[in-house]
Amino acid sequence: MSEQSCGYVTLLGVPNAGKSTLLNQIVGQKLAIVSAKPQTTRARMLGIVMEGDAQIIFVDTPGIFNPKKPIEKAMVGAAWGGADDADVILLVVDVTHRQPDSGTQQILEHIKQQHKNKPVWLVMNKVDAATNKGRLLPIVEALHKEYDFAQTFMVSAKDGEGVKDIIAKLGTSMPKGHWLYDPEQITDMPERVMAAEITREQLFLQLSQELPYSATVETDAWEQFDNGQAKVTQTIFIERDGQKAIVIGKGGEQLKAIGAAAREEMAKAFGFKVHLFLHVKVKEDWQDHKEFYESRGLTKQD
Repeated sequence: MSEQSCGYVTLLGVPNAGKSTLLNQIVGQKLAIVSAKPQTTRARMLGIVMEGDAQIIFVDTPGIFNPKKPIEKAMVGAAWGGADDADVILLVVDVTHRQPDSGTQQILEHIKQQHKNKPVWLVMNKVDAATNKGRLLPIVEALHKEYDFAQTFMVSAKDGEGVKDIIAKLGTSMPKGHWLYDPEQITDMPERVMAAEITREQLFLQLSQELPYSATVETDAWEQFDNGQAKVTQTIFIERDGQKAIVIGKGGEQLKAIGAAAREEMAKAFGFKVHLFLHVKVKEDWQDHKEFYESRGLTKQD
């Protein structure tokens, strides 16, 4: 019988580098919400993958940026906390930037100071969007001058190109040890939190620039029926009265559209029909509530 191995792999990068898309591609199922907007990811989440006798636990983290608000500080704190626990760090870089951006360089400086003994792998993402492939090598060379990466990969998280190579290499790099999760499990995220994230994603997708950073979603109730279906009740919290009309829309049409799309995504994620009921409430200080941080694996930082 082969010896088991198990380890943590943390995805780091600036906002919009494609970490959440990469996690979804690695796991083979949508766990993290994806948006063209930066700082979409607010939760710390795990994606669990089996590769032979190795259990690889991927930690997706919020993008690292210069935080100002308490929620932003908590998000960045969660990202660095994930790096503290990692056996391997994957630094995800958007190759469509012609040179290493200042945010990536700041991350590398932090790694040099705090995590210099950890193996760091460079993941050059979005190669599918690179119009001039000849520009990729100079970017890689510039990054290698900044840091001695143990491995380098060229991938498209969107299309899956190169992702299996990362998984295969990680499978041979995890430390020996017993698996920490059931081999059939793909995440540690509670269904209630995942359902809230799915609805929040629809706020990003359907309301564009109008609202999303001022809103959050909480799952208030989850009732599972004998036929396998579920009744899910959620509240969309916003910060100001004027935002309520934006979420609800004329005649309630916008809220219905958000709910319909979220129900469809939940059915795909959970494998059963979901009856979703949405409410909208104004809560000016929702970002200061302890429950919001704890449910998403964050620690409130003032």
